[in-house]
Amino acid sequence: MLFRKDIEKNCAYCTLSVKFDDEKFICSKKGIVTENDSCRKFKYDPLKRVPAKVKPKDFSEYDDVDFSL
Repeated sequence: MLFRKDIEKNCAYCTLSVKFDDEKFICSKKGIVTENDSCRKFKYDPLKRVPAKVKPKDFSEYDDVDFSL
């Protein structure tokens, strides 16, 4: 859920941070930090959150008879 009240504090989701490279962020308060760092000035930005990919449905358990009319 993107808009929970108990969101974990990560610099990756903070409005004050900008992505620098794959693992590091530039925070306007602390400087260069990793994505798992956090501070008291954390403000959640839901637009920075990337949802997990959905696994494709496994249709191998079905036969051709299940898909016929």
